[in-house]
Amino acid sequence: MKIAALSGGVGGAKMAHGLVQCLPPDELTIIVNTGDDFDHYGLRICPDLDTVCYTLAGLANDATGWGRSGESWQALESATALGGPAWFSLGDRDLGTHLERTRRLADGQPLSEITRHFCRQWGIDVSVLPMSDGRAATMVDTLELGEISFQEYFVKHQCRPAVRSFRFEGVESARPAPGVIAAIASADFVVLTPSNPWVSVAPILAVAGVREAMQAKEVVAISPIIAGKAIKGPAAKMYLEMGIEPGALAVAKHYRGLISALFIDAQDAAEAGAIDRLGIRPVVTDILMPTTAERKRLAGEVIAFLQHLHQEKGR
Repeated sequence: MKIAALSGGVGGAKMAHGLVQCLPPDELTIIVNTGDDFDHYGLRICPDLDTVCYTLAGLANDATGWGRSGESWQALESATALGGPAWFSLGDRDLGTHLERTRRLADGQPLSEITRHFCRQWGIDVSVLPMSDGRAATMVDTLELGEISFQEYFVKHQCRPAVRSFRFEGVESARPAPGVIAAIASADFVVLTPSNPWVSVAPILAVAGVREAMQAKEVVAISPIIAGKAIKGPAAKMYLEMGIEPGALAVAKHYRGLISALFIDAQDAAEAGAIDRLGIRPVVTDILMPTTAERKRLAGEVIAFLQHLHQEKGR
């Protein structure tokens, strides 16, 4: 059974890690958001790609979910002492990734090829693809500051500004990275990991051909919201500021017409009926993944459900 998983940062990386533990490498492709990517200190930073890859390689900082384990900060301390910006943390180990990525990009290598090389070096067997080799920056329209880049909103301003809308700058000309459409076309199922629907999954869906390729597929999602609160990040806050009550039902409505099933937490079981009436099958379970074992457990449940769907379709 082949699965294509769409992933953002921490939540998506955890789900991807669970799926990797349950599937052979040739049966899983992870397509990662690059709308968060930006340039800093002259380096190309790819936060979601790096979070997914570090997690799969066993290099991630488990305490934060992002960045490298065993990190130090001497380079950043030296730079900020000279007046450089300190709002985005670049650890010394992490810095090596950005230096080499930027060097290869300057030499003309596409991001997908660089990511493939990094994965080989880090011992990652599964295919990890950026959504595009082109640039499609997520821009956040805020009440207080107007339009700012996602990393300014997320890191520099700590998600404090009120959100009005989102725009994916340059997505009209961005093409899917090599292998993205083929991975979706050959997949038996597409899984939307518990990543932020607005700024992690939406940029991937906005790339030409991606949503269209998914229309012929069975798509299931895992809610990133439990009991009205985001598991990680500002998704619930975004829903509220855009006039939507955050919850599993809001996620179901967000993906209506795209997904056939939504995994929700037992704390949101009361919303299952309303989700079902949308034509989306609710699957109630424990969707928190605080440990590696929990990631594997949830991934196993998702795969078992997909196998059941596969059997139903074969009848």
